[in-house]
Amino acid sequence: MRSRLGALLWRAVLAALLVCGIGLLPWLSHTDPALTVLKARSADRDATPEVLADIRARLGVDEGPLRLLGQWLAGLPRGDAGRSWISGADVLPGVLEALGASLLLMLVASAVALVTAAGVCARTLCLGARRRLAGRPGGGSGSAVLAALPEFLTASVLATVVGVQWGWLPAVGWYGPQWTVLPALALGLPAGAVLGRLLDDQLPAAFAEPWASAAAARGTTGRSIARKALRRCVPGLLPNLGLFVVGLTGGSVAVEQIFDIPGLGRTTLQAAIAQDLPVLQAGTLVLVALAAATTVGARLAARLLIGPALRDGALHTLHRPSPPVRRILPVAYGLALSVVILLGLPRDPLALDTAARLRSPSAAHPFGTDALGRDVLARVAHGALDTLLLALAISAIGLTAGVLLGLLPRLSGPLVDTVNAVPPVLAALLVAAVWGSGPTTPVLAVAVVAWAPLAAHTSALLRQERATLHLTATRALGAGPGYLLRNELLPAVLPPVARHALLRLPGIALALASLGFLGLGAQPPSPEWGLLLAENQPYAERAPWAVLAPAAVLALLGALAVTAAGGLRRPRPRPTRTADPVADEQPSRSAESTVTA
Repeated sequence: MRSRLGALLWRAVLAALLVCGIGLLPWLSHTDPALTVLKARSADRDATPEVLADIRARLGVDEGPLRLLGQWLAGLPRGDAGRSWISGADVLPGVLEALGASLLLMLVASAVALVTAAGVCARTLCLGARRRLAGRPGGGSGSAVLAALPEFLTASVLATVVGVQWGWLPAVGWYGPQWTVLPALALGLPAGAVLGRLLDDQLPAAFAEPWASAAAARGTTGRSIARKALRRCVPGLLPNLGLFVVGLTGGSVAVEQIFDIPGLGRTTLQAAIAQDLPVLQAGTLVLVALAAATTVGARLAARLLIGPALRDGALHTLHRPSPPVRRILPVAYGLALSVVILLGLPRDPLALDTAARLRSPSAAHPFGTDALGRDVLARVAHGALDTLLLALAISAIGLTAGVLLGLLPRLSGPLVDTVNAVPPVLAALLVAAVWGSGPTTPVLAVAVVAWAPLAAHTSALLRQERATLHLTATRALGAGPGYLLRNELLPAVLPPVARHALLRLPGIALALASLGFLGLGAQPPSPEWGLLLAENQPYAERAPWAVLAPAAVLALLGALAVTAAGGLRRPRPRPTRTADPVADEQPSRSAESTVTA
């Protein structure tokens, strides 16, 4: 009971710090909120000292941020979140209306994601039900392409082709269920591909457990065994599913912008740009509450699915040594990506040729040219260096931080919820307010949130791994926390979390690209991939190659990451060495006892 109260208090402190940080946004960025509000209200009105002084007096800015924040917090118990600095309307009804639109979009996108995840692991389920999984090579190239699809690019293509040219579904607006289909597809396909890969990674070990063999021997149908294998694997992924739910609610800013959806992500973005603090604080607080509720729901669902085996330490490990996988696919994808980069590096990405605008691919320009006559291959190759290096660095930092914090779930659990409630766009604006805008702003913004899914995955896997029979037996033989951590827990958890980090690599590149697409990342004439997509999107119908080329390279990066992740497996134990857990652990039991607390 005391630990739950401590976790609740820690969660409240983190939420308060986040809201207070948002309340200090104008003062951190050293900008005049009256000037920002004036531009948002009427861009044509002159910013005279008298006009600015009148706005400051009406908003109460001269009283200081602490008094404004105190007044806003005092109204929350009464259901009063203040009034918008831009429109003057009550904040809470508008935020709840935006939340309703985002929740509806999230539900439909989650359904698309679940169907996509089922399609990704359908082959494994069929083979496992027939007991034919032995020696099956890992796949995943198709799911890698889906996972690497930029959400904003998919949204633009669906709106232009399906909505405008074919007229099958509404392209813009938010007036009923039909308007949810295209944005839900843009959001759900990449999320479902990632979830499907994580699930497909664990299913073979579930089908290899003794209960599956015993069920098959008793004549249990393959379909029933497949359902039980799913039930065995899903609890370890529920925390990440909860993160996806919150991310789809508040982080779908680009998609909401393209389809003109009055959702919570778009509302918080507009409030952050206009420094409409009451709306921004209320929207962020709603996202934090949603993240907390989702985490509690995921934890309860995991306990219901696993049953008393989690409490009694009667589980089998899902992370066993696996046979070597074929290396031909990652080598082929890596060579293809290297060829693209090496062919484009000798070319000048900034050379203008207005006479060669929007030229189709040719021998002189294999990827064609953009609206300014610049060579697309050169810009893709030079942009790849920055994007790939930054994505790799952020992935490495996120993996390290995620594993370390995942070992301390009581500390990291509320922190994960709070961080995940901050969309990358809002994180970029907060980073820009503190550090200033520049090329490092998107890097810091993405790095701040990149570790959260890995920490949630690590905590979920450790929770199940600590409840396994072999760990209970090893502990009964006298092994202490340090020995269990080094020789049992980390070797079992690190490979799947490292594979997860590789699966996230295209997503990190996409997050950087999304910030560039929204104008919060690199600025022209930089060849950064997000900026390439943003610059060439208006010409997608006339010159599709200008958009398809960077998107294809992103898909190639995703295929490389997924197939390379398949090679990260738990090493086989060496039978020649017999470990003595008691002798190994005697000196360090007390020092490391907090790890498994």
